[in-house]
Amino acid sequence: MLMSCILTLGRSVAALMTAMTDRSRLKRHGRRFAVAAFCVVATGLIVVATRERGAVAAEPDAFAYNRLLGRGINLANALDAPHEGDWGVTLKAEYFQLISQAGFNSVRLPIRWSAHAQSTPPYTIDPKFFERVDWAIDQALSQKLSVVIDLHHFIEMDRDPVGNRQQLLALWDQIARRFQSRPPTVFFELFNEPQDQFTDDLWNEFLPELLEEVRRTNPSRMIIIGPGYWNGLDHLSALHIPDADQRLIVTFHYYKPFHFTHQMQPWLPESMAWKGTSWGSAADRDELHRNFEIAANWSRQHHRPLYLGEFGVSEQAQVEARALWSQAVIREARRDDFSWAYYQFCSNFGVYDAAAEKWNQTLLDALVDQK
Repeated sequence: MLMSCILTLGRSVAALMTAMTDRSRLKRHGRRFAVAAFCVVATGLIVVATRERGAVAAEPDAFAYNRLLGRGINLANALDAPHEGDWGVTLKAEYFQLISQAGFNSVRLPIRWSAHAQSTPPYTIDPKFFERVDWAIDQALSQKLSVVIDLHHFIEMDRDPVGNRQQLLALWDQIARRFQSRPPTVFFELFNEPQDQFTDDLWNEFLPELLEEVRRTNPSRMIIIGPGYWNGLDHLSALHIPDADQRLIVTFHYYKPFHFTHQMQPWLPESMAWKGTSWGSAADRDELHRNFEIAANWSRQHHRPLYLGEFGVSEQAQVEARALWSQAVIREARRDDFSWAYYQFCSNFGVYDAAAEKWNQTLLDALVDQK
């Protein structure tokens, strides 16, 4: 890319010199010269960025794009609810502005596409819902935020993967075509947390066909893929992705220890007894480090960038413990050059209180004020 820009700049300089005696041509070629010069400078910055922390010049673009995700946050319980608002969250333009101003680089949009599509062929997605997602993408991009478009809560697929395979393909065909002209800072995440009957083997079997479906209209789009079993890092070793496709980012989710992160969740009755669970001992930190070494070793072995797409602690946990755990997780992620997205913005694991219209400052500082 850099060489192409340099050649363009050279041609523009030559044209500019020839046009010096013609005012209209001078104006036209001057613009072309400016664009070409910007191209060289911008590409040079990308090369410098990819060489941070010892990266080599031949590093695949996926690593550079993964850094654009940087530190992010999930706008959950909104578009992934059966209908937006059902779970207490309706997206507002001001949320994207707040997220950007707080110092985040990206947002992840969990989206329940299957709730807004026909259940029979051709599985058409509701145009009005597409418009709502368009709006959310526009809000993110207007605030210079990268955005992850995720396929979330496709429960039918988890229960019967074979029976719903064609619907999954049809959904991604429509999503990919709809957003094919969006800038490269819009990322596609193919499936959130395969689970239940959607086993590692079936997920690996479906992946090549699903990738091919998206690549028809988005040959260079950055695509995010995670392992089976709830995107668990322990299942990274079971994930098989095509070696030839280097425009992939691999994701995993982290909620360990579960009794700490999921205190008093209404959908998990046994969690009521976990209230007051603490975190922060030397043993706790050692376990965290060992877990992230599993992910880091996999990344190094396969030379794939990693995105920690979800991690978070219930708001029912003690706030200082929430901040301590989150800060420790982020330090591990940063050490290994993982991007990340806290789960979530303003719901039951949230860092922002939508009713009071204010951040939980202790937790926010732990997320964005890293030294």
